[in-house]
Amino acid sequence: MGERLLAAAQEARAYGLAGVHIGEVEPVVVVSGDPTGGDYLLLFNPAVTAVAGECEAGEEGSVSLPGVRVSIDRPLWVEVSYMDANGVAQTVRFERFAARVALHEIEQMNGVFFLSKLSRLKREMVLKKARRR
Repeated sequence: MGERLLAAAQEARAYGLAGVHIGEVEPVVVVSGDPTGGDYLLLFNPAVTAVAGECEAGEEGSVSLPGVRVSIDRPLWVEVSYMDANGVAQTVRFERFAARVALHEIEQMNGVFFLSKLSRLKREMVLKKARRR
């Protein structure tokens, strides 16, 4: 399953993907800390263990809504505990862009779509614009 998710992320040139993007309900995500895509880390059973108090706005999108980009506030860094592909417990700290990607994908894995971070009015405007494409 992890290899399929990794291959899907590479093929889509995505910064990250959650298992649900490929029809899997397993708690697994792939995250790239590289804004150009690549250098992926596969996280099984990821859990956010700490976040920065300071946030910054940044653009986010989804392979589920091609061409849609919105500004979302996210913490500057995040610590995540997870199991690696060998079942060994690990902890990693993601900074800035990688933190944004990790939080986005972990939330997606947990059923929270990034557009839910927007006000209802803004979310409806974004979805209306996406339907016109």
